[in-house]
Amino acid sequence: MPSRQVAIVGAALADPGPAGHTTPYALHAQAARRALADSGLPRERIDGFASTGLGMLAPAEVAEYLGLRPRWVDSTSVGGSTWEVMAAHAADAIAAGHADAVLLAYGSTARSDLKRGLRTANISSGNRGPAQFEAPYGHTLIAKYAMAARRHMHEYGTTMEQFAEVAVATREHAARNPEAQHRNPITVDDVLGAPMIADPFTMLHCCIRSDGGAAVILAAADLVRDCARPPVWMLGTGEHVSHVTMSEWPDLTVSPAAVSGPMAFDRAGVRPEEIDFCEIYDAFTSMVPVTLEDLGFCAKGEGGAFVAEGRIRPGGALPTNTDGGGLSACHPGMRGLFLLVEAVRQLRGECGARQVPSARLACVSGTGGWFCSNGTVILAADR
Repeated sequence: MPSRQVAIVGAALADPGPAGHTTPYALHAQAARRALADSGLPRERIDGFASTGLGMLAPAEVAEYLGLRPRWVDSTSVGGSTWEVMAAHAADAIAAGHADAVLLAYGSTARSDLKRGLRTANISSGNRGPAQFEAPYGHTLIAKYAMAARRHMHEYGTTMEQFAEVAVATREHAARNPEAQHRNPITVDDVLGAPMIADPFTMLHCCIRSDGGAAVILAAADLVRDCARPPVWMLGTGEHVSHVTMSEWPDLTVSPAAVSGPMAFDRAGVRPEEIDFCEIYDAFTSMVPVTLEDLGFCAKGEGGAFVAEGRIRPGGALPTNTDGGGLSACHPGMRGLFLLVEAVRQLRGECGARQVPSARLACVSGTGGWFCSNGTVILAADR
């Protein structure tokens, strides 16, 4: 069967804010129903489903909850990059004819669960994998990113002020997003003076905790005519897994986007300088300049200078994390699907006060673990 073009034809979020009154299943369902309504496709047209991290038989349990009987499924789990990787897998499946329309859905009550004491950062005593060599010493996820940030500062002279600029820029985007969790303005001095969490990161260098749900629908080109919204075309994707144990990370200043990014751009047939805006995973401020380097927007070591002076702010040369990102809008455990939803809305011109003018091409880059995995997707508007 010849390869088919693939587009994102539906995108939606569940209600923002605390969700202690509901369940992750319900957030999946709310986001999925809204994505279906956004697409204009009936539920019966969905023959592929992807989700992860919920239930004993993910994604079968969630599919049943949603009333789906898919002939293609994916439950890939590589942390924050999961949804970009799943989108790539779904696009490949549709292109090959294994499915016609695939729903990706996610729901999490991570913030509410923490407040109820239902979640913990402790490693299970039964874990005999790589984590056993680091967990006993309290080597947390944030500590690993802090080490990588310090190494980048040592190697390239990157400053804490440059990292802080990322938090300030995303907060400016969030101020234009009525669904963002934090919208009040902050300054570089505010970021630097916030309580220390893991040196060199203060609290405002770190993502927020939230509940949330999101969903997107990918479909073959021949279904696009039946859809309610303009399609957003999948031009190219790339994925890469690097390491889990810190001692197995060859270079703490290089993320797996250095492999997946060029792959996605090559497959899409576009260059970084053609991109109008980016949606980049930002669990910590340092992730953005490092990822921008590895995607090819600037040379290695120049990410700090690249984000300085407003380049990624609203109205800048490369607006980045236009909904406010994980630093200010939402971060319900795994944020990668929210990146795709925001990119779709921007490319359809639906973002109101935060809209990037004449947005035509987007780069979406999800990162998992502590720079352990990355999925990159290049998207194009239908114009």
